[in-house]
Order: sequence, then structure tokens, then C-alpha cells
Amino acid sequence: MELAQQIEEMWESGSLDPARVEDAIALLDAGAIRVAEPTTAGWVVNEWVKKAILLYFRVRKVEPMDVGGLHFLDKIPVKTDYADRGVRVVPPGVARYGSFLSEGCVLMPGYVNIGAWVGPRTMVDTWATVGSCAQIGADVHLAGGVGIGGVLEPPQATPVIIEDGAFIGSRAVIVEGVRIGAGAVIAPNVVLSASIPIIDVTGPEPVEYRGEVPARKVVLPGVRQKEFPAGSYGLNCALIVGERNASTDLKTSLNDVLREFEIAV
Repeated sequence: MELAQQIEEMWESGSLDPARVEDAIALLDAGAIRVAEPTTAGWVVNEWVKKAILLYFRVRKVEPMDVGGLHFLDKIPVKTDYADRGVRVVPPGVARYGSFLSEGCVLMPGYVNIGAWVGPRTMVDTWATVGSCAQIGADVHLAGGVGIGGVLEPPQATPVIIEDGAFIGSRAVIVEGVRIGAGAVIAPNVVLSASIPIIDVTGPEPVEYRGEVPARKVVLPGVRQKEFPAGSYGLNCALIVGERNASTDLKTSLNDVLREFEIAV
């Protein structure tokens, strides 16, 4: 609480205590604090942690960095505690200092940005990116080329949240603080933002969501027609076409869903 108060005071006054800012980012890197976390009342954003990240950018200076034979020029170093955390990282996968990867994570040649939190046993597959402050749950699979957007500013904004057990298909893009419920399956090439409609078409009447996919739902890319002065054109939407069945074996359950809805990995 003392550190949070000091960060808030620095944010308001414009003054900097670099040592205390570094302390906050060290806690973030170790997983001792998070940008956002689940509570019984829903997800809560810890604004002071976001402010600490933004102050950290002011504290740090751009400088050369040599990591494993690779050369970088940046303000923020990469993580180095993978062995201690039980995290597997395949070259040239990179996680920035100030992100946290839980035990059992696998980071293929992808990227995890500062402020992100990745849960146990989650796979960040090849060329998948996890943006600033994104919160990725346990047992999640981010397939190849998935883009999880960063939401760092404003500090009060909720980041992208992928809850436990979700599957995000290849080249799917999820941005602007969208929340994917636990166990949901997002097909390849689905694009979700705060403004893109997510339409449940499983009942007699469509039910529309914005900014969230309910738990265990199966989502495919879709198009909805809209009239313009120049004619009728299709705009992106996402279609909820079913629900993932409960199963004690999540891998078996997921494979069944992928086959049933003809979803390619």
C-alpha cells in the first residue's frame, strides 16, 4: 500500500523516485503484483501498477543490449528468470522485463510485452503476441500468429483478458479490452474489438454482445450487411455458434469442438 501511494504521488506531482519505480516493476516482473486481477465481483484494474509502468518508461533510457548473441536498442531489458520459474522459451521468443510467465508456460518464437501476466501451462505459439498488460489465464492456447492487443493507457482502462482454458485460433486478433470467458473457443481469423458485434445465433433470435465472449462459447468469424449510400456492404462481426461441452479431459473436449464446428487450428 505504501508503494502504491508513492506511485500515485509521483504520477500526480510529476516528480520521480527511480528506485521506487524500479521496485514496482520488479514486483510486476516477479508476479507479486498484477495490472488486473479477478475478484468475486469481477476483474479489477490496479491503476497504480499501470502508472508505475508509464513512469518506468520515463525512468529508463534507450541503450544497447546484448542478449544471447542478439543485439537490441531499447529502454527495457528482456526477462532472464525462465529456468527459476519453470518456463520454456524457444529462440527467438522474447518476454520483456515487467511481464510475468507462470510455471509450465511455453513461449514459442512469440512476444510478451511489459505488464502482461500469463497463467500456468499456457502456450504462446509461434509469432503470437501478448500486448502490454494483457491478462492470460491458465491452460490457454494462443495459436500461431494470434494478436492480443495491449491496453496501457488510460490507466483505468481494462486490458484484454483471456480466462482459463480458452483456445484462441491462428491469426485471431483480440484488442481494446475484450474479455474472453473461461473455456471459450475462438476460431482462426476472428477479429474482436470493443465495437465489433458478437452475435449468438444459436437461438430463434440473435443475441448481441459487445466486448466479451461468455464462458465456453464457440465463436466463428462472420459478416453482417449494412446499408450505405453507395450500396450494401459486409462488416466484420463474430458469431457464437455453439458451446463447448463440459469434460474432465479438456483436450478431448477441445478436439471434439474443433471437429464438430470444422475449426482449423
